[in-house]
Amino acid sequence: MLEEYIVGKIIEKALEEDRGPGDVTTSAVLAGGETGIARAVAKGDMLVAGIEIFKEVFLFHDREIMFNQSTVDGQPARPGDILVEISGSLVNILTAERVALNLLQRMCGIATLTRKFVDEVRGTGARILDTRKTMPGLRILDKYAVRVGGGFNHRMGLYDGVLIKDNHIEAAGGIAEAVFRAKKRIPHTLKIEVEVRDLKEAREALSAGADIIMLDNMPLEQMQEAVQLIKGKALIEVSGNVNLSNVKQIASAGVDFISVGAITHSAPAADISLKVTGIRM
Repeated sequence: MLEEYIVGKIIEKALEEDRGPGDVTTSAVLAGGETGIARAVAKGDMLVAGIEIFKEVFLFHDREIMFNQSTVDGQPARPGDILVEISGSLVNILTAERVALNLLQRMCGIATLTRKFVDEVRGTGARILDTRKTMPGLRILDKYAVRVGGGFNHRMGLYDGVLIKDNHIEAAGGIAEAVFRAKKRIPHTLKIEVEVRDLKEAREALSAGADIIMLDNMPLEQMQEAVQLIKGKALIEVSGNVNLSNVKQIASAGVDFISVGAITHSAPAADISLKVTGIRM
């Protein structure tokens, strides 16, 4: 599968970046034959995401490492919970430790923040979407973590959806012309989304035949007017200045989607430690 290939390349490059020609500290301190157990422990409240990725980092380095898994993606964890227990060569466990933790902490952090937004809008009918504001090279993992948190993915990249933004509109000479060109050149299976900044642009996007209209950085009162104008004629997305304090109010305005860049670009990494115990020579 393509996704498995991409994940494998992410892990390979991350290990190569960290390990370089070799882990000089572990090679200097350990004799080389030690085996033992290491436990990944939650140090804060979180939603688990990325356990299989975490395991694959160690397996990429050493296929003999064994796991005793205590949780799965999508489950909550509390401080002190053991997420997964690892056993095998301590040289290989310690060499892969940082990369495995970096990915797991990031993914748990994204899933945890996403779930907070999803909980805020529950019952309104609005969906929380991510954006392309992801860590370069890690998009597939970031967007998977969003799904674990209950959110939905917007475009995976520039190739799987039409989103006409302000610079496209400027370059084309207006909303109507930009939509006209897009309709002529894209497959009929792709929807056309247009970003608008005010009610005038919303009317233009509607007249041009946009399938989705994105209300960009609109004040709440103007957003509510736009919803009344558009509702039933196109899907409505809101973007810009969305946070946990205002997302429920935005959702209650009757929009279909709320895209939140912060869930991927500003999610705090979850606090997880890896502790070695049960050492055997």
